[in-house]
Amino acid sequence: MDKLLSLIEENPRLSNKEMAVMLGTTEENVEKQIRLYEDIGVIKGYRAIIDKEKAQTETVTALIEIKVHPKFEHGFDEIAQQIAMLEEVDNVYLMSGAYDLCCFVSDKSFQEVAMFVANRLSPLESVVSTATHFILKRFKEQGVLLAETPKDDRGNISL
Repeated sequence: MDKLLSLIEENPRLSNKEMAVMLGTTEENVEKQIRLYEDIGVIKGYRAIIDKEKAQTETVTALIEIKVHPKFEHGFDEIAQQIAMLEEVDNVYLMSGAYDLCCFVSDKSFQEVAMFVANRLSPLESVVSTATHFILKRFKEQGVLLAETPKDDRGNISL
């Protein structure tokens, strides 16, 4: 990955001027390169990482493993695209192991996730089975530590 993309990924709030200084180039070159990356789809968007626990949200995130029967000449791509098009789904990945695909559904209630799996995901023609796991606590997300280091309040003891 080039240095500009690394900077943007690490901190998308940096100004073009700041990135230009860090890269030893002009602000105009940075602006032009970012625009190109956006136009050709290298940069898909910019997002904040929210600590849901601190924001006191009453929703959950679920990781759903999916075993599928791939279609001839389409492999896993067709069913993965179908799942990706479902509005509740945030991410879809092809994976190795006992299940073929996994997806993440977030900012839903337990009931909404259950209904999604039962009524929208499981009935898809190629879906053989699913296993749903709920995220209980986030410690690190996208390289950012969320959990604070526990404070040792036992104090010093001298003998």
